[in-house]
Amino acid sequence: MTGYPDHRQQSPRPQLPAWLDRYTTVGLYGLLIGTGLCLVAFLTNPVPDPSFPWATLPESLRLPIAQPRIEHWPVTYTIGIWLWIIGFPALFLAGYRRFGDWMPFGTPMWLAGLPALAMLSWTTYCRFFWPKLHPPTWNAPSYTVVCWLYCSSYNVLWSNLAYLIAFVGVAATVLAVRRRHVAGYVILGFGVFALPLGLPAVYEGYRRITKTHGEVRP
Repeated sequence: MTGYPDHRQQSPRPQLPAWLDRYTTVGLYGLLIGTGLCLVAFLTNPVPDPSFPWATLPESLRLPIAQPRIEHWPVTYTIGIWLWIIGFPALFLAGYRRFGDWMPFGTPMWLAGLPALAMLSWTTYCRFFWPKLHPPTWNAPSYTVVCWLYCSSYNVLWSNLAYLIAFVGVAATVLAVRRRHVAGYVILGFGVFALPLGLPAVYEGYRRITKTHGEVRP
C-alpha cells in the first residue's frame, strides 16, 4: 500500500538561536501567567477594565477586597496585559519552531506576514473599535512602540504611521515569498519599527541579510 509522504518528518524543525528559543518558551508561559493575572482582577474589582463595564462578575463571586489601580486598570490586570504584549511575539516564533515550512509560504509567513497582519488587526481595533478611556494614559497597553504612541495620546498621526509600518511588513512578506534579495532589509526594517511585536521579523531579516552576504563571499 502506497502512503503519502509526511512532510513533517521530511523537514526537520528549524533551530532558533539559544536566546530566542529561551524567549519563545518563557514568552508562552508569560501569556499563560498574564491570562491568570487578568482573571484575578475579575475576582477583586467590580469593573477591571472600564472600557468594558459589562465584563464583570456578580458580587457574590468576588473576593471582599479591591486592588489599587495603575491609571485605569487594577495592578494584576495591568501586569497581565503587559505580559501578553511582551509574550505575544513568542506565538509566531513557536509556530515557526514547531511547523517551519510546513504551511503556505513557510518561514516568511510565520516571522513577517503573521506579525504584520496582527499589527494591522490591532491597529484597526484600537483606531476604530476600542472604547477609549479618558484621559489617555502612558499605561495604555500596546503591542508596538508606535501603537503605544497612539494609545497614550489618541493622535491619529501615530495610528497612520502604524498602518504604514504594517503594510511594509506585508510587502516584505511578498518580497520574501518571491525570493527577492532586498526582502531581508525590508523585513528587518519592518521588525525594528514594529517592536516588540516585530521581534520575529528582526530575527528573520537579520538571518536573511547575513545568509545573503555569506553566499556572495569569494
